[in-house]
Amino acid sequence: MIMTLFEEFKDYAARNALFTKNDRILLAVSGGIDSMVMLHLFARIKADTVIAHCNFRLRGVESDRDEDLVRDYAGKNGIPFHSVSFDTMKFAEGKGISIQMAARDLRYEWFEQLKIRQGCNLVAVAHNLNDNIETLLINLIRGTGLTGLAGMKPSANGIIRPLLFATRARIEAWCNEYSIPFREDRSNAETKYTRNKIRHLVIPVLREINPSIEETLNDTALRLGGLDRILSEHIEGIRLRVSVPRGKSIVFDTEKLAEFSENKAMMFELFFPWGITKPLAGDLQKLINAATGKQIFTLTHRILKNRNELIVSPVRHDRQDDLLIESVEDLLSIPSVRSASLEPVDTGSTIPSDPRIASIDREKIRLPIIVRRWKEGDYFVPLGMKNRKKLSDYFVDNKFSRIRKEETLILESDGDIVWVMGERLDDRFRVTESTRTVLRIEMNDPSE
Repeated sequence: MIMTLFEEFKDYAARNALFTKNDRILLAVSGGIDSMVMLHLFARIKADTVIAHCNFRLRGVESDRDEDLVRDYAGKNGIPFHSVSFDTMKFAEGKGISIQMAARDLRYEWFEQLKIRQGCNLVAVAHNLNDNIETLLINLIRGTGLTGLAGMKPSANGIIRPLLFATRARIEAWCNEYSIPFREDRSNAETKYTRNKIRHLVIPVLREINPSIEETLNDTALRLGGLDRILSEHIEGIRLRVSVPRGKSIVFDTEKLAEFSENKAMMFELFFPWGITKPLAGDLQKLINAATGKQIFTLTHRILKNRNELIVSPVRHDRQDDLLIESVEDLLSIPSVRSASLEPVDTGSTIPSDPRIASIDREKIRLPIIVRRWKEGDYFVPLGMKNRKKLSDYFVDNKFSRIRKEETLILESDGDIVWVMGERLDDRFRVTESTRTVLRIEMNDPSE
């Protein structure tokens, strides 16, 4: 028995666990035929939904008419409606990206904000089977792995695609049968965009060779998706064997990693979550045997060779500015500081030996004090010593990695280092027999 579009919509949602009756769903509705049919189907099952419409102001009065149609349909069906207008051209120019990419970024950022405000836990978008095939072909032409050839997923990261099973022809037939209003975006007929070239020029030729090309490619994508899941599980198992988390970083053991270092494809897959590209995979292979301090960068992460480790850390795009500390309480605004207090000297107490805790003679420092990153030329007098020492030499003597150096904070008063925070106090600011008040600062344990 052939199911209707409505029956298959419910079946597809159930098989893929897309939503339940307890979910509140934000529907992304442009006014085009796909999203209007999706809206119709959700209204028919009486789901708890909210409509979100984006006016990208790219087609003048046509864009406004899209919005009017969706608003009118929402009102007639008693569904909450929200819209937003964007200066998409200006945003794209400012970011140096394409109009399509700008619209996508603006759309999903607003969806996330609206989802939270409206108490929704899912966002539904109206991608159909043809969209999925077009995506697969675009990825294939541009070059991709199994993930790209598997196409779109029914659900991922809180976004569901309940029409991914349906061809555009089936959606059009349903729309005609139920007289669902929709707006036609004339730009969809233009072939200057890659997706439209695939849709109007490439797929018709493929259909001449195979009249069922959409279904054939969709079945292929499903099989490749299954293989991709198997491969991903295998890769994750290896990743867990050769790496451990350390704070915000992931640390790979180069001795364990060496087993796979000759396989460029394996290295690419192992480091893919941190933005590695295929060209960089070759550099990554060389980095395993490189000298300490060598590094490569992806768009999001740095991969640093440190002795027998590769340390993967997020790229800090903006260095923290110097913090002016005008009171003890201000120290608590620093994320790595657990506590800070002024205490009278207790003659019976001992000074903690934990380097994360500093006991400072309050009268030897002058507010405001400064918390900053270290810089070349810094020096201090390490606790227990009489002579000053360059901070760079201290780092070398104590085998600081490049990342550890960059994460180290300095507490400074009147141009003098008071404390290499979490590491070593300056001897000039230690508590003595004449100390009356102690400034006690405790840092968070980075392993917690």
